[in-house]
Amino acid sequence: MNTKSEVVSFDDEPLILVDSADRVLGFLDKAACHNGEGQLHRAFSAFVFNARGELLLQKRGREKRLWPNFWSNSCCSHPRRGESMDTAVHRRIEQELGLDASLLHDLRFVYKFEYQAGFGANGSEHELCSVYLARTTGTPVVNTTEIDDWQWIAGTELNRRLEERPDEYTPWLRLEWAALCERHADMLPTGARELPP
Repeated sequence: MNTKSEVVSFDDEPLILVDSADRVLGFLDKAACHNGEGQLHRAFSAFVFNARGELLLQKRGREKRLWPNFWSNSCCSHPRRGESMDTAVHRRIEQELGLDASLLHDLRFVYKFEYQAGFGANGSEHELCSVYLARTTGTPVVNTTEIDDWQWIAGTELNRRLEERPDEYTPWLRLEWAALCERHADMLPTGARELPP
């Protein structure tokens, strides 16, 4: 497995606070945004597929405050102040997965939704999350400060694992994958369109 090590996320970086209509309300550092029930902020989730239609899953780093060592979608993070969502998605995919613009194709916004999920005393996610799809011809070079493991997985196999062992996966992955399969299957690559059981 090709890897790199780089710190790309900081507790004091300001996140963009929004209301449910995505109107900017202000800015707050990342650590505070995730305290208690969480403060609603902008975020994104990206699902990256290979030429076979398999999805790239990552296992979140063991030092993560929220959902460490849980399997999740290819990449998820937050736009920075003054940064467009598309730019943020490209930046973070390159930082976490080593897939620059030359290796990432057909990046597409699919939908936006609000969710809140708590991780015990460690805090919560409360995000207005934009969900993206992309495909790649490259092999990930994972950033080991963010990611403990990764794998390509077929849609049918992911559905089976989510049914049998849902607690090994982040809550946003479960929500987003269900929505993609149920409401946006026409946008998924061939081979990833099987509906959950």
